[in-house]
Amino acid sequence: MLLDEVVACSLDVAATRSRKVKIAAIAGCLAGMGPEEVEVGANFLAGIMRQGRIGLGYRTVSKVTAPAAAEPRLSLLEVDRRLGEIGDTSGKGSAKEKERLLGQLLGESTAREQDFLRRLLFGELRQGANEGVLIEGLAQASQVPSRQVRRAVMLAGALGEVARVALTEGREALRRFDVTLFRPVLPMLAQTSESPSEAVAKLERAIFDYKLDGARIQVHKRGDEVRVYTRALREVTPAVPEVAEALAAIPARELILDGEVLAVDAAGAPHAFQTTMRRFGRKLDVATQRKELPLLPYFFDCLYLDGQSLIDTSSLERAEALAATVASGNLIPRCVTGDADEAEAFLDAALAAGHEGLVAKAPDAAYAAGSRGAEWLKIKPAHTLDLVVLAAEWGSGRRRGWLSNIHLGARREDGTFCMLGKTFKGMTDEMLAWQTKTFREIAIGEEGHVVHLAPKLVVEIAVNDIQESPHYPGGLALRFARVKRYRPDKRPEDADTLATVLRLHEQGARSKRR
Repeated sequence: MLLDEVVACSLDVAATRSRKVKIAAIAGCLAGMGPEEVEVGANFLAGIMRQGRIGLGYRTVSKVTAPAAAEPRLSLLEVDRRLGEIGDTSGKGSAKEKERLLGQLLGESTAREQDFLRRLLFGELRQGANEGVLIEGLAQASQVPSRQVRRAVMLAGALGEVARVALTEGREALRRFDVTLFRPVLPMLAQTSESPSEAVAKLERAIFDYKLDGARIQVHKRGDEVRVYTRALREVTPAVPEVAEALAAIPARELILDGEVLAVDAAGAPHAFQTTMRRFGRKLDVATQRKELPLLPYFFDCLYLDGQSLIDTSSLERAEALAATVASGNLIPRCVTGDADEAEAFLDAALAAGHEGLVAKAPDAAYAAGSRGAEWLKIKPAHTLDLVVLAAEWGSGRRRGWLSNIHLGARREDGTFCMLGKTFKGMTDEMLAWQTKTFREIAIGEEGHVVHLAPKLVVEIAVNDIQESPHYPGGLALRFARVKRYRPDKRPEDADTLATVLRLHEQGARSKRR
């Protein structure tokens, strides 16, 4: 298949608002791919490359130009090979060689192929097709129930691999995608609840866990081999040796645990999230940082134990397996109750210990990898939202020379972003300096004093209220928004949705009417 055929599908998907038409277009494109092309093609339609990052930043991709080819002639596999060649280029003079190779690739591409490739390299292939639409398209192309495709994607963490198996081997072959050691699965996520009382009303009886202000981790163990992964499924084992050591000391032969890791001070109190994240930086003196910022892992779920997958068992069964396997000092504090007063007291204890709040879990819920379902509810005293930074404004007065006021967006169902407001509150001088440097690296254009950004950065925003507003396309605006922290552990796809913001607005409106 030619790259142009995938580009045509992407353009057709972007041109319609009909979910049914989007799904049919994706299904037709996938069905036309050869067995060896499916993984590459499915990844391209999802806006990702098999190679991941290949060492080409926004500025480099922007400055490399070439006359467009008159006719399409690049195949999917040839493009994949050329991207791999760029990624494999290293050593002295590699930057110029990468530019040369990119120029060659663009010179053999038509104008619309060039646009597609640039957006693919930027990670900005926003075409109005979220993962749900892609999964439905794959299900239609392979004639496999979408529920089974979705489960396989969540467990594999890789749409391209699942597409290849579904289209070349069929439905039964998808059963191989289960919890597997050293293949991390997407984490289960939580919706928002206003209070423990509301959570009890929804779930009747719930497992309440402390919500720590730490970094989400998933750990895998087989014998003496231990690997640690972030919530984005990136392995970070060398950066967190104390976590690996804690796992190695657990008697279980095979194990997969879900949890959080915290940096703590000399008294054992938790540091802020941003401090914990310093342990996951690119350039690390691990020995020194381990002394200065020791980490403590805390676990709240057990997904696999000695050859048996537990994700389809209930929360209570997994909790029992966890408690029987992990030392109490590495378990997140937990309370199981249907009493709202007891749950409120547990929240008070969590806050007094310096933690964020609680997570309430339905006792009979399976582990829904990658899903943000109603079976898990996060409870914080104030509303916080994970939003994407869409643009920033050059500051004035004391903030002159810094990119300051940030434009905030929630994720729509189709994967695009809806602006909800701006804020410069809560920013330290250190954060302003970091923003200015980082925003310049992902800038995609300027308009007066506004710098438009590739929607790559997630920031946690605290708000007092969400109000109706005619000034923004979603009809909603944030009231008294302030920055709590940036979330480098989250992807734009993990940001809160416009539907979540609307739900919080409606909850607030109901509270005011009482």
